[in-house]
Amino acid sequence: MMRGPYPMEGLPHQVTVYEVGPRDGLQNESAIVPVEVKAEFIDRLADAGHRVIEATSFVHPKWVPQLADAQDLLTRLDRRPGVRYPVLVPNERGLDRALANGVEEIAIFASATETFAAKNLNRGLESQFDMFEPVVARALDNGVKVRAYVSMCFGDPWEGLTPIAQVVAVGERLLGLGCHELSLGDTIGVGTPGHVTALIESFRDPDRLAVHFHDTYGQALANTLAALRSGVHVVDASTGGIGGCPYAESATGNLATEDLVWMLHGLGIDTGLDLDKLVATSIWLAERLGRPSPSRVVQALAKG
Repeated sequence: MMRGPYPMEGLPHQVTVYEVGPRDGLQNESAIVPVEVKAEFIDRLADAGHRVIEATSFVHPKWVPQLADAQDLLTRLDRRPGVRYPVLVPNERGLDRALANGVEEIAIFASATETFAAKNLNRGLESQFDMFEPVVARALDNGVKVRAYVSMCFGDPWEGLTPIAQVVAVGERLLGLGCHELSLGDTIGVGTPGHVTALIESFRDPDRLAVHFHDTYGQALANTLAALRSGVHVVDASTGGIGGCPYAESATGNLATEDLVWMLHGLGIDTGLDLDKLVATSIWLAERLGRPSPSRVVQALAKG
């Protein structure tokens, strides 16, 4: 379909789409997805032009059974030159497994609120750093890059609105540990563009920030545009819009990669991604998950 592009001032010329579908997208699926399907999914994403694909997580199988095959998956990957395959690690045990499997980039997952830190990490807002500090230090000593996620950056279902100063304090501390990138997560999707702008502008260096929006209230694309205008150029997204958070029932699907790419390409922003291949991948995955993709762009292009 012919459209634009119609650029807008104040936006980056290029955006990196940090694909989280294989990890954050699939982790909430109740039925176990076969490891060979996961491997093909990642290969299809690379074929569509992705240069960053978060492959899996070395979390304990008891907590996320869907990702119990992490080691098997990594051995099956057809790793392509120029493509990064980070994995999420929750603690030092996860890091041990990542290092043993030759992982070159990891991500850690922090909380901006006390309650979610207790529910997700079994730690407090302050004591969570006792877990992260040795993970980051050891990873860097082994030449492994570290990304940090911060969840509940805009609101928490138990505590309400998350104070901006509290988010910044957690985020700046993670960056200070040596994390190269900080992803700000709207875990329950309550953020709005003005809130996004205020939060990002409260950080010292927006260039080191990424954003991770859930579309619970239909605000993910509007919030992304606000983030781009504030200097962010890395956006997390999940192919087909699959995913959520197993520790927050009000967290619905992630921002769909196809919806994001449709908007970015319409703005004349380079992503390096082939939208037709992304849509085909989402249709392929939806068939294996047994339900249609929630992505509006996938639904529209699949019909036409």
